[in-house]
Amino acid sequence: MRSVRRRRRLAAGLLLAPLVTGCFASGGGTSSSESAAGSRLRVALAFPPAENYSPYGADATLLSRLGVTEGLTRLDTDGTAAPALAASWTRENDRAWLFTLREATFQDGTEVTPSAVAAALTHATRAKVAPAALSGVRLTAEAAGDRRVRVTTARPDSVLPLRLAGPGLAVLAPKAYGKTGAVSPVGTATGPFTLTRTGGTTTATLDRFADHWAGPARATGIDARFIADGTARANALRTGEVDIAEAIPVSQSASLDRGTARETATTRTTSLFLNTRTGPFKDASVRAAARAAVDTSSLARDVYEGHADPGAGIYGPALTWAADKRTAPTGRAKAADAPASTVTLATYDNRPELPEVAQVLAQQLKKAGFRVELEVREYARLESDVLAGKFDAFVSARNTMLDTGDPVSILSSDYTCDGGYNLALLCDKDVDRAVVRAESETDTGKRRAAAMTAEAAILGTDAVVPLVHQRIVTGVGTSVRGVRLDPYERALVGTATRR
Repeated sequence: MRSVRRRRRLAAGLLLAPLVTGCFASGGGTSSSESAAGSRLRVALAFPPAENYSPYGADATLLSRLGVTEGLTRLDTDGTAAPALAASWTRENDRAWLFTLREATFQDGTEVTPSAVAAALTHATRAKVAPAALSGVRLTAEAAGDRRVRVTTARPDSVLPLRLAGPGLAVLAPKAYGKTGAVSPVGTATGPFTLTRTGGTTTATLDRFADHWAGPARATGIDARFIADGTARANALRTGEVDIAEAIPVSQSASLDRGTARETATTRTTSLFLNTRTGPFKDASVRAAARAAVDTSSLARDVYEGHADPGAGIYGPALTWAADKRTAPTGRAKAADAPASTVTLATYDNRPELPEVAQVLAQQLKKAGFRVELEVREYARLESDVLAGKFDAFVSARNTMLDTGDPVSILSSDYTCDGGYNLALLCDKDVDRAVVRAESETDTGKRRAAAMTAEAAILGTDAVVPLVHQRIVTGVGTSVRGVRLDPYERALVGTATRR
């Protein structure tokens, strides 16, 4: 019986593969005359694993970009929810959704069953730090008959299919979940590539998963290297050491061979987050003074060399609906004099422009009378200190659609009192009320309008200063085809990627 199912999955997968792998701009087409044997891909990534490849934190995106993990749904090019492990779904009532699973196999050889999927989602809800997609949401999952899973939320959630596309809600086999709470995606996911060996924070080895429901990948595997320095990533591509290098510095893109630098408009915004809980920026008037000192146009022009737009808000121009709905920030305090104490400004070097952004910001703040101490580390050595409030200010590049594809969800996770990724440590009752109102809207247009009202309330606190809206440059070797240039930055390598 299993062999029959396997043949059916393979046949269906071969028919569906163009629909799945062609959902983002790619590095080239796939010729039917090419051999399916393929070769291994060498990939340079900017961010090393920070949490031992746990799917519940920053490493979730790393796993999805390498084609290891999948969820019930995925984001299509227009930001809508599309089938992944779930072939279809229906809304039963205002709180319950029924998902019908496709026939699929975990990388450990076990079948993707409704009970396994329900257990995986339940584990995510019980994680010590909940995935960002679940910020402000309580859900339960249960098997509901043959190949069906029912997901119920405590409150009506009109964007649940979008939420389940979040990288942090990947579905893993039962053996992935240890008794101590540890979660291991090694050989337990469902994607086209199996994570087989990890080399700490420097390398990872992935092999092709032959039984993937969409058919086997064209590449036989991936040899991943984690290179935090952007110039080193560009040099590795230039010298042929790697086939794909993410996040190429704009200063290096012009020096790459013709056709190897691929620019993608994204929903990523680089912002200055000010610590509202402790230190000088606890005072709203001091935050206002810092915001007034920042010149975003010079950052877009000089640091990003035209590969970015000046910061207009939390949502950038890649979300075309945002500009028409944007309103002026509400409730801003009057700017005060710069404090006598020194403020600490931190950022990370995994994204190559950020240290330079921080240096320019430090100069702008000093010109306004601030005394600034700058600290730059790798992201993995920085995040916990930022969330603990150990710095006064932090420069970060955040993809506003990364976690759920829903514009309201990032407001809940990043700017509310209970938000799990609240870099500014903001807790403002007016902001929380505005976000709750936005979450209650089910109509797409009204939800977006409410999100913009909440954005105005957040910007009015000066807890965050949007700096630039970024376009990213991916380095792709001339022999490589099928790279997934994803505006949501969840995907990079897929079944069609090859050289």
